[in-house]
Amino acid sequence: MSIVAEIKCARCDRKYSGVRSRCPFCGERLIGRGKQSGGIDGYRFKMLISVMIMFVFVVGAGVLLFTTPAPALATPPQENTPHISNLPNDLTVNSLEGTNPVKPSPEPVIEPEEPEQEPVPTVRNLIITYNGRENKDFTARINEKVDLKVTVVPEGVGEVVIWESSNESVFQVVSLDTDGTSARVTGLGRGTATLTASAGEIVAECIVRVR
Repeated sequence: MSIVAEIKCARCDRKYSGVRSRCPFCGERLIGRGKQSGGIDGYRFKMLISVMIMFVFVVGAGVLLFTTPAPALATPPQENTPHISNLPNDLTVNSLEGTNPVKPSPEPVIEPEEPEQEPVPTVRNLIITYNGRENKDFTARINEKVDLKVTVVPEGVGEVVIWESSNESVFQVVSLDTDGTSARVTGLGRGTATLTASAGEIVAECIVRVR
């Protein structure tokens, strides 16, 4: 619905906007109010609505203008106040209550890191060998001397190998070096006995038969 009332031309009887002073179709000049298509009451009603809308816009703009908060003003920096963090440790800062010394922050205590301790290697296995081959059973004659070795796994553990005979009347065993990796078996009498080589809790055994 248009706010402005339409007018009927008195000559051509066509409708046109009431804001025009002449008919756009025949050029007839508008005298008075002419013929209004909506009537006088309709024209007044539309004009009243137009005025009310303009009033609402003006009131709304005024309320928005006065209720909008003003931007806060930035506080200018104080040039004469020294910053505490920039002062040397032996200076003081004057306050309203008196002179307060600036206490330096304590330095962090750095504890020395303990060196990582490497695990102590232990013997995992012992292997009795003869001429470079593993030997778990061999035969010797009386008064025969047989040289044996033991392989320690892993190498370089530092454990001393101890050799023993289960029956010294059959054979005798003696170590040939300080770490016990070499030994000599001597047959003494007919029979069968067990030769053991031990390092810590690890034990290797070999059957010795003397004929």
